[in-house]
Amino acid sequence: MGCCESKLQAETHPEKDHHQHRQHSPNPPFNHPPLSRGGEPVSATGVPSFSEFSFADLKAATNNFSSDFIVSESGEKAPNLVYKGRLQNRRWIAVKKFTKLAWPDPKQFAEEAWGVGKLRHRRLANLIGYCCDGDERLLVAEYMPHDTLAKHLFHWETQTIEWAMRLRVASYIAEALDYCSTEGRPLYHDLNAYRVLFDEDGDPRLSCFGLMKNSRDGKSYSTNLAYTPPEYMRNGRVTPESVVYSFGTVLLDLLSGKHIPPSHALDMIRGKNIILLMDSHLEGKFSTEEATVVVGLASQCLQYEPRERPNTKDIVATLAPLQAKSDVPSYVMLGISKHEEAPPTPQRPLSPLGEACSRMDLTAIHLILVTTHYRDDEGTNELSFQEWTQQMRDMLEARKRGDCAFRDKDFMTAIDCYSQFINVGTMVSPTVYARRSLCYLLCDQPDAALRDAMQAQIVNPDWPTAFYMQSVALAKLDMHQDAADMLNEATGLEEKKQKGGGRGS
Repeated sequence: MGCCESKLQAETHPEKDHHQHRQHSPNPPFNHPPLSRGGEPVSATGVPSFSEFSFADLKAATNNFSSDFIVSESGEKAPNLVYKGRLQNRRWIAVKKFTKLAWPDPKQFAEEAWGVGKLRHRRLANLIGYCCDGDERLLVAEYMPHDTLAKHLFHWETQTIEWAMRLRVASYIAEALDYCSTEGRPLYHDLNAYRVLFDEDGDPRLSCFGLMKNSRDGKSYSTNLAYTPPEYMRNGRVTPESVVYSFGTVLLDLLSGKHIPPSHALDMIRGKNIILLMDSHLEGKFSTEEATVVVGLASQCLQYEPRERPNTKDIVATLAPLQAKSDVPSYVMLGISKHEEAPPTPQRPLSPLGEACSRMDLTAIHLILVTTHYRDDEGTNELSFQEWTQQMRDMLEARKRGDCAFRDKDFMTAIDCYSQFINVGTMVSPTVYARRSLCYLLCDQPDAALRDAMQAQIVNPDWPTAFYMQSVALAKLDMHQDAADMLNEATGLEEKKQKGGGRGS
């Protein structure tokens, strides 16, 4: 079995990658951003700089916008779905996919997105990109793995949120709103408990998606009219004061543990029934003095006349002195583990390829790819008669030479020939990417192998082999949790294919 020479390091991925996100805009507000060690642009906060993504990027990241990746609270019924996804650099993202023609003017959508994308704050789930391909309109944000405030307050399973954590949520979200206001983005659409998300440390963050409307001329409030600011009912406009009103409804949620109409809560407050307002699941474990301050603040925020409501700086100043347990991490107070658990090893039986990949048996993988040949490429290319040119014949000849070298275990030659085939770009073949990926693995180049396996997934998003090859490359890179994740996804796709008779194995 041959070993590749060092010159091949420079040839790991010579073809142009059309799926990298692009650093440009109609009017880019940034200079060239610094790069992280992985080559990803980052801002001073450590968050990736705002950029444009191609639709292919996001399609691959969300496994072709699979329903399994939907994280919107209302699932597939939501007008604009939110998916979780994973980029080629392994970063998790949240992708908001708007309905067709929600924003008909791409320039207007891009400008709105860039305006929000300039914001960077530790209390925000920051916007890191957008996509404007054809009719597609998507926003890309940092992914928050630990659900929403609504889930932890209204639908908890093991423990409710303790009082000190509720005060932390109120304070952090107030800080986020004050930052946005200071930066000239004071309008937030439909602020509610579903817009408050928890990051990997359990810290609450405000979703950036609410800083943009759901459509160019769409409604800013989707919640029950009982929770809508009274002035919005009159004129249909969101103002900084109406955002403060909505913050008051979130304070009521935190106090009561229920989503109760503001009018009902205000009646209780006027009747001095503060204890009746409080969440019974707290079992009295809260400071009456602190609760009285928060109730008073909620009452101010919910004033009928907008001018009588406090501004965000006043709100931050009122909540700051109430903060306690500053030495206790949020994830401890929430009762969650800090990091996402590794996906369980699949219990379903593995296919021969799955078995070979799970034990990293490159020889067995080679034999399977040789015998599978190109049967999984069917339907990935539609070529007209005019395209069968001399260039096409040369390209197919290069692939044929690569196949012979691959079969004979001359992996260096196979890489050269497959690279010639890929560079022409007239045909795309997931099998060629998978084969070249294995060649790189056998030549101790797992980074290049991982890139090729990802390219195979982009060409055929539901092809288990692409995921299997990624799992082997990730294991070679000592990214064992990610490798287990990929192996699990591959077995799931195989199972789905066997049930539904889908393409690719």
